[in-house]
Amino acid sequence: MTELTGRQRSHLRSLAHHLDPVVTVGRDGLSDPVMEEVDDVLRARELIKVKLPGDRKEREAIAEELARRSGAALAGTIGRIAILYRPHPEPEKRAIELPRQEGG
Repeated sequence: MTELTGRQRSHLRSLAHHLDPVVTVGRDGLSDPVMEEVDDVLRARELIKVKLPGDRKEREAIAEELARRSGAALAGTIGRIAILYRPHPEPEKRAIELPRQEGG
């Protein structure tokens, strides 16, 4: 996933505002079952919220690792919630259209 611009991250955060977290990362961290669930939900929805454990630094590290391992972009974090975006692999099935990148 390419890096999101500030405008794109802001757009995704606004779209995610009404969403509830659909995956919770527990004490076991980013276990295989958690990663499979994140992958499945991203494939179905493109934009999700994930509830994270730990203190602020731990949550930041988990959110970044979650995005990296899932192939998603981290649109932002709000408290214990991470917002992840991964477009559908088939362009005609994409539900979310991002604002164009600056200069493009």
